Amino acid sequence: MGSQDQITTNTLDKPKPSPLLGLSLEELTNWVVERDQPAYRGKQLHDWIYHKGARSLNDISVFSKQWRSSVADFPIGRSLIHFRSQATDGTVKYLLKLADGQIVEAVGIPTDKRLTVCVSTQVGCPMACDFCATGKGGFLRNLAAYEIIDQVLTVQADFQRRVSHIVFMGMGEPLLNTDSVLKAIKSLNQDVGIGQRCMTVSTVGIRDRIRKFAQHQLQVTLAVSLHASNQALRAKLIPSASNYPIQDLLTECREYVQVTGRRVSFEYILLAGVNDLPEQAVELAQLLRGFQCHVNLIPYNPIAEAEYKRPSSRAIQDFTSILTQHQIAVSVRYSRGLDANAACGQLRTTQV
Repeated sequence: MGSQDQITTNTLDKPKPSPLLGLSLEELTNWVVERDQPAYRGKQLHDWIYHKGARSLNDISVFSKQWRSSVADFPIGRSLIHFRSQATDGTVKYLLKLADGQIVEAVGIPTDKRLTVCVSTQVGCPMACDFCATGKGGFLRNLAAYEIIDQVLTVQADFQRRVSHIVFMGMGEPLLNTDSVLKAIKSLNQDVGIGQRCMTVSTVGIRDRIRKFAQHQLQVTLAVSLHASNQALRAKLIPSASNYPIQDLLTECREYVQVTGRRVSFEYILLAGVNDLPEQAVELAQLLRGFQCHVNLIPYNPIAEAEYKRPSSRAIQDFTSILTQHQIAVSVRYSRGLDANAACGQLRTTQV
């Protein structure tokens, strides 16, 4: 093999440096010290990455040009905004292009007092829920922790205000990517400065994963996508539920409450004529009787890939009233940004 071939082979075999986003202050300090910088530079690097929006090491002007040039191959781990769609209510939906060219969604949801970011945890989703645009698109891969953290920093920079709340409710099933989600939660809490009690992790329910998640004793809110008042209907709407009976799921949820002391939220998408009937509200109330929980009713947002319809205002009101009469804590959560492609995954489908 010639010398040029050897050089080419070595270049191809050389692993790419890991992104710095997601590293703690201590880890970043060790990183700069290993590269002949004084320890105090670690604090500066941490501040530039997490609070000043640096997208590459070359942006960090407190370091010398010579040193920045020597570490130019090390990425911070930021994505590019591939597409941005703003709704009339101020909600902004983003398609972010990752380093490998894959596209994920993130959403910024502003109010006067808070800015919430809905983050994705996977490229696509393997759960294939019948009413969900993301599930219709299939699954490609898990996101790394830095790719989750980046979504929050991107929204924060675009809105030019601090993010106050995070919901892990975008593309993907968080408990099928637990390691990255746990690392992202830790960094978003300790490095970005967002309280765990201001974070919500959503799951459709994966056997034994809620039980394992509880062992980490986090202060986040667990939101379980229930969407049905009995096993037969849930299995029809959520294919994975066929192998995970609703009573087994609720048993794990009760254990979660016991271990963490945190109540569980149940997400329930109301589908007209499917799961929004008064008798189903009664059945749901009986299912959750004596449970330390809260039910979020979510009127369905139609997508082209499914024939489900949004329930009437009267049906929503009646369902809510029945749960209230049975002493179940309940609220109706209306989706924001409907005119910017409402369904999770829909924006990615139409713009990639």
